[in-house]
Amino acid sequence: MAAVPTILNAVSELTGLGFVCVARVTDTTWHSCAVLDKLNFGLGIGDSLDVTTTLCEEVRDTRSAIIIDSVKDHAVYAGHHTPRIYGFQSYFSIPLFRPDGAYFGTLCGLDPAPADLTRSATRNTLTLFAELISRQLQNEEAWHQTRNALASERETAELREQFIAVLGHDVRTPLGSILSGVELLRTMGIPKAGPVLDLMGRSISRISSLVDDLMDFTRGRMGGGISLNLQQTADMDAVFQHVIDELLTQHPDQAIVSSIPGGLSLVCDPARMAQLLSNLLKNALLHGDGKSPVRVHAAIGADRFELSVTNSGERIPDDVMGQLFKPFWRAKSSRPREGLGLGLFIASQIAASHGGTLAAQTSDGSTTFTLSMPASK
Repeated sequence: MAAVPTILNAVSELTGLGFVCVARVTDTTWHSCAVLDKLNFGLGIGDSLDVTTTLCEEVRDTRSAIIIDSVKDHAVYAGHHTPRIYGFQSYFSIPLFRPDGAYFGTLCGLDPAPADLTRSATRNTLTLFAELISRQLQNEEAWHQTRNALASERETAELREQFIAVLGHDVRTPLGSILSGVELLRTMGIPKAGPVLDLMGRSISRISSLVDDLMDFTRGRMGGGISLNLQQTADMDAVFQHVIDELLTQHPDQAIVSSIPGGLSLVCDPARMAQLLSNLLKNALLHGDGKSPVRVHAAIGADRFELSVTNSGERIPDDVMGQLFKPFWRAKSSRPREGLGLGLFIASQIAASHGGTLAAQTSDGSTTFTLSMPASK
């Protein structure tokens, strides 16, 4: 325990005793836990004594301190075997207790010469030092419990994320088989099967998207980060426009207004950038007021690229703003919700993997998410 050596030095300077230690004392054992030995007494940390030869055994039994100025002048201990065995004249042993009140051991000290230990100031100070060590025991025990709990929680979290990763990987195989079956049925031209097959196809795409989100989540959480296939892409405006057109098809009752420069060239992973924009647009379409268009704006400078998505609606409360990029978190909404609450988390991880940031700003009437990243690497 970090504070104990300092306490032992203070006790030695206060009392003049050459040997001071903290001992763990049980019914059958005596072990030194911390030692200050100026006498070459011969005990080190972890060494043991026969507990029946010590006065600490009596302290354990009575839960009361023993303090002796001079053994030869003491009415009780002048003929006691312990001072004779260990050759001391001055001695103290003060009980130490665990946080739950259980007996731990003693703060004890001895010296071959007499010392003035029983005067009130010295006795009270020694008692105070013993209480400090008992409190230190409490702090150390709480620290170890917290560390063990954190280690257990970390291990559980890692196992959970590994399970998700394995599950996501293993789901892909049967999902692919189902998709192949759907495509085969389409070629057979079964009457009235078209709507059902379309529904099955959309469901497969939905499951595939969830699996992809889970895989991205586990990569981000387990330290691997979002994987990228960086390349110079000269038509990012077309990539972004494709995302916008696709979402307009899925949300025909809403509008998206875009301002993206033509011939936009970036060093990036185009598929991941499309995923980022798609996640931001889905969020905007879900949480916007549904009356005003969602606006997409892109701009590129000499060394930075920015992409923003703005939706109209009420100001986001401060407590919600702090949660936006956390995984599995979703704000309250009156509209039906899909997904796992990973969209903004994954978008932020994609931004980070590109060396950029994703930030949110909100005000009365609108909310904007802005990606800022290097234009080239």
